[in-house]
Amino acid sequence: MKKVLAMLLPLLASGLALADAPAPVVNKGDNAWLLVSSAFVILMSIPGLALFYGGLVRKKNVLSILVQVFAVFSLISVLWVVYGYSAAFTEGHSAYNAFIGSLDKLMLKGITPDTVTGTFSKGVVLPELTFVVFQGAFAAITCGLIVGAWAERIKFSAVLIGLTAWFTLAYLPVAHMVWFWAGPDAYTSAEAAEAAGATAGWLFQKGALDFAGGTVVHINAAVAGLVVAYIAGKRIGYGREALSPHNLTFTMIGASLLWFGWFGFNAGSALEASGVASLAFVNTWVATAAATLSWLGAEWLIKGKPSMLGAASGAVAGLVAITPAAGFVGVGGALIMGLIAGVICLWGATGLKKLLKVDDSLDVFGIHGVGGITGALLTGVFADPALGGSGIYDYVANAVAENYSIADQVVIQATAVGTTIVWSGVVAFVVFKLLDVVIGLRVPEDQEREGLDVTSHGENAYHD
Repeated sequence: MKKVLAMLLPLLASGLALADAPAPVVNKGDNAWLLVSSAFVILMSIPGLALFYGGLVRKKNVLSILVQVFAVFSLISVLWVVYGYSAAFTEGHSAYNAFIGSLDKLMLKGITPDTVTGTFSKGVVLPELTFVVFQGAFAAITCGLIVGAWAERIKFSAVLIGLTAWFTLAYLPVAHMVWFWAGPDAYTSAEAAEAAGATAGWLFQKGALDFAGGTVVHINAAVAGLVVAYIAGKRIGYGREALSPHNLTFTMIGASLLWFGWFGFNAGSALEASGVASLAFVNTWVATAAATLSWLGAEWLIKGKPSMLGAASGAVAGLVAITPAAGFVGVGGALIMGLIAGVICLWGATGLKKLLKVDDSLDVFGIHGVGGITGALLTGVFADPALGGSGIYDYVANAVAENYSIADQVVIQATAVGTTIVWSGVVAFVVFKLLDVVIGLRVPEDQEREGLDVTSHGENAYHD
């Protein structure tokens, strides 16, 4: 009996210690940073993305693109609260739990001002409502990005119906596969880590690194946009008439707001007001500046003149490429990634676009697709601690794992890229091809010639 008691007393004392341990308390600085970051990401959509795209279309279509971005932001925000958050960020109850969550938190059921969720540090929590709005802003801008691929020719009804379906069937599963996990506090031992890992998203289980949305946001949106651009066909006059941007001042302002908001997008994805947030902030600053210069330089060499459109496009290319890597790579790696992104996305928006023979109106795939793929793959390279990266963190050992393999990680990154391309592409094809058959994607030819501002929305942006 004494031996049994001797064995039980340490366990009992441990249990009492755990019972007496205070619950994690929200750090007000972390919460404030994430709320501000959420507002930054919302600013990226409205008015940032809207102005960036609005300046790039012809003046007869500027309001149509503004209202599409504005309405899509509103639509996805509502859907996110109704079922999107639950499907993306809860554990599923079926054999498909690695691919999609449940509806346990439908209409944010059970989430109160006191409900907390984990971050990337043990014992550190956030109000779950803060995480809800932060991730909802990501979902909204992802769907907004797609709008640029079909600009100037698509029915407003097709935009709303199509993106509702694509958000449900493509965005939510990819977000769950890449980002859902039980949180660091579940990783207390090797056995606990194995059990927790089995509940995570499929690509998270494989070890894919995506700090702020290279796959979930940029590749996901770009592939959908490319597919719909093929289904919809080319704009009237494409390749024969000048379809020039009507207001590059708008585009410059929009690009600047995107760059500003992207600090919340990337640095906010640290989920804490920490040194990692600072690293992501600096990387976002430096990579974007480098991509701006490399695009301008390459354009100067090829065309003889550096353009404002090139500067704005280069900035977005850098922002896209650094997104999956922002908190995983050193500043030197970010600088190199930015320089590469500027040049390769210039090719994506020119040479590759010609090879694909597609009218991707505002170069969604050329910049977000090519930049996202480049950034996702290079994350596997520059996350190496030997190159200044953070490596892979082992939450059981509470230390960076040893023996980082660039080759192995790039293969994992390529798996995430390929999965996103196939998933998004198939969903977009099925959804928008069906829509094309049922209601038609394009406005009638006479309406397209007159412009969507008047024919679809009954308004003029400008009055002579």
